[in-house]
Amino acid sequence: MAVPKKKTSKSKAKSRKATWKRKAWVQSKLALSLAKSTLSGKSNSFIVQREEEVSN
Repeated sequence: MAVPKKKTSKSKAKSRKATWKRKAWVQSKLALSLAKSTLSGKSNSFIVQREEEVSN
């Protein structure tokens, strides 16, 4: 028969949630930074062909 596990404390739950949100925030910040560098043409991580360059 299934036995319920002990309840997780509020502080532990909040700590896990804060860690999860922090990881998401860092990833969104990196993605925005990469998008800005790609649009400015200063990206060194990969090459992007723009429509102007392709048509010329």
